[in-house]
Amino acid sequence: MNQPNEKDEVREAIIGAAALVFRKYGFRKTTMDEIALAAHKAKSSLYYYFNSKEEVFQAVVEKEALSLRGNLSIAVNALNDPREKIKAYISVRMQSREELSNLYDAMQNEHLAHFDFIGRIREKQDKEEIVMMQNILIDGVARKTFQVEDTELAAIAIVIAIKGLEIPLLTTNRIENIDLHLEHLLGILMYGLVKR
Repeated sequence: MNQPNEKDEVREAIIGAAALVFRKYGFRKTTMDEIALAAHKAKSSLYYYFNSKEEVFQAVVEKEALSLRGNLSIAVNALNDPREKIKAYISVRMQSREELSNLYDAMQNEHLAHFDFIGRIREKQDKEEIVMMQNILIDGVARKTFQVEDTELAAIAIVIAIKGLEIPLLTTNRIENIDLHLEHLLGILMYGLVKR
């Protein structure tokens, strides 16, 4: 594995500082001056690494997307029971909201949808999460834990349902009794609605 050089380290420091500034002010209100100040760099130094504020934001969002995928993968792969994997997946997504707020903003904010990179990140994130969920379902079917005819369609439905639960969290920054909401969602996912 390559050792990071000084240029890479400075670039990562700028991305880290920018993430905090974007989180505080949002994309529209953030300026390159504020990013430079937070990164303890001259504004001209920022332009050595990035051509624009949009490019800095893209780097921030890509890093947060990579972080979310990594966190989900670690949580899911640490468990054996497919039911617990789904629970961990949902829990990590909900708990990541504040830490990865730039990613969530990019995914939900229609004012940012005109950036091509946002569409690419959204598409990649959705595909990877659906594949991850489908793998959990396939494992659950193989273990006779789940009875699912079409794991891909089920994975798509679950990922959409989880994102639907996030909407109130994104708009209000909180959901009353989030654990209760998660338990209800998990109950429906695991046991369905039909009385047996």
